[in-house]
Amino acid sequence: MCELAHLLPFADADQIVVRHRGFDINAAQFQQAVAHWRDCLAAEPETKVALYCHDAYPFAVLLFAAWHAGKKVWLPANNAAGTAAQLTQNQCRLLGDWQTHSDNVLTEYATAAATFSPLHPQQTELVIFTSGSTGAAKAVPKTLQQLQTEINTLEQCWGMQLGDSTVLGTVSQQHIYGLLFRVLWPLAAGRSFHSEAALSPEVLVKQASHACWIASPAHLKRLDDDSPWDELANLSLIFSSGGVLPAAAATQLAEQGRQAVIEIYGSSETGGIGWRQYPAQNWTLFPGMQLSKRGDSWYLDSPYLPDQPDFELDDCLSLQANGQFLLLGRRDRTVKIEEKRLSLCELERRLTDTDWLYEAAALVINHHRDTVAISAVLSEEGKHCLHSEGRSGIIKLLRAELANWFEAVLLPRKWLFLSQLPLTPQGKLDNGLLRQLLAPAGDKLPQLQSVDLLDNRAELELKVPASLAYFPDHFPQYPILPGVVQIGWAEHFAKILFPIDQPFCRMEVIKFIKPILPDCELTLQLTWKADSGKLHFQFKAHEYSYSSGRLVYGVSV
Repeated sequence: MCELAHLLPFADADQIVVRHRGFDINAAQFQQAVAHWRDCLAAEPETKVALYCHDAYPFAVLLFAAWHAGKKVWLPANNAAGTAAQLTQNQCRLLGDWQTHSDNVLTEYATAAATFSPLHPQQTELVIFTSGSTGAAKAVPKTLQQLQTEINTLEQCWGMQLGDSTVLGTVSQQHIYGLLFRVLWPLAAGRSFHSEAALSPEVLVKQASHACWIASPAHLKRLDDDSPWDELANLSLIFSSGGVLPAAAATQLAEQGRQAVIEIYGSSETGGIGWRQYPAQNWTLFPGMQLSKRGDSWYLDSPYLPDQPDFELDDCLSLQANGQFLLLGRRDRTVKIEEKRLSLCELERRLTDTDWLYEAAALVINHHRDTVAISAVLSEEGKHCLHSEGRSGIIKLLRAELANWFEAVLLPRKWLFLSQLPLTPQGKLDNGLLRQLLAPAGDKLPQLQSVDLLDNRAELELKVPASLAYFPDHFPQYPILPGVVQIGWAEHFAKILFPIDQPFCRMEVIKFIKPILPDCELTLQLTWKADSGKLHFQFKAHEYSYSSGRLVYGVSV
């Protein structure tokens, strides 16, 4: 196990460090790339760099180059324009892959002088730019010594099982979990890693014959009967973090893939706190960790946080007699509705305990009154129930089940069914997107009932209330929904669901075929083609098409 501060130069110059875009890169090539970028960055005046890379190889090169150039490195969760603006205001040099530019990292720099002095473990810093519990971005500083301590623990726990496994991942290294497991731990332990994130298990299992998988619940719960189970069974280990893995997904992996997934519990602030391996329900603390309780709060004493011996956790725990613990949900998810306390975690758990829901996410929508809203993914039995009982019927059944546990005033009043819960690039629930979808419709928008999401396509089930503001004047004796409103609705939902950041340019092949009447129930199909900047939309019901067309975005030529 190598100390990150002394990583460069490597003991073996021919050691394969990483596979990037089909090529194996050895230690000498990696060192030369770091040396080249170290010299470039050392000549620049900024003391801070904001590092964002799609692939792990350029990320690792630029990270160590920045450290050896004496820079403080900030890791943003994304490279969006707003994030870039905020980092620039903090005097950060944008480094890596950004919308305004990309710093191209080559695989060979023949002329670079690959000589390095050791890094200072306490003075070498990394700042993880993440979202806090309020949603506001915050900076979480880490020293190289803290990161080193954590990867030493990981190697102590699983180094023997991993052996010389190649490290493959479907999570981003911009998050603390991906940073440690996909980049820093492999580099220190001398294991090669793959630069590109595998977007599917089929791609992942073709990349290496002896490998471990760094995954998240978002990826593992989407495995199905057609997944490459025999190949997955040959992996040395599968890790999961970023949220609790649903029991059904863990069971499927054990039964069909013969893999007992190792889950990691922690946060950007704390690093890893504990772990568990299927079928265990309790979590085991990492070596050196201690938990204590004062009042309603739990506190962590961690060797990864030497300056914060009593770090207050956001989660509710139940400490067991053997020192293990159960997770009971986040403390900050207890809300008040009509002066009555409600645990959103418990509400979600009661819903997924039914036969009809696979996943559920509870939010409080603040409008004229606080309303509990549920976004949910139906189970197979739930889909059958929806087909037989209708939307109102399955909601009635769910509310009746919840009434066994909660007062009537606490029962959800707003429901949205989705094909899958939306996630951020870090595998966290995208609460911002859910809030936009669940926002009160008012008298200008349709009632959104369900959303089927798949990459650049979406299918929305809508109800067009007779109370909309458009009907009284268009036309009094025969109210229909104006065509311009239909186009506006298509753009409204598309800009929520897709990254459309170009100005509207023109419309193409717009067709209004059948009038949309009050109380009509419709399907809105949206397809976003980013390469051409075109949004395809169609309003339909059963076999009938009501309207369709294309909206084009970008600079007019």
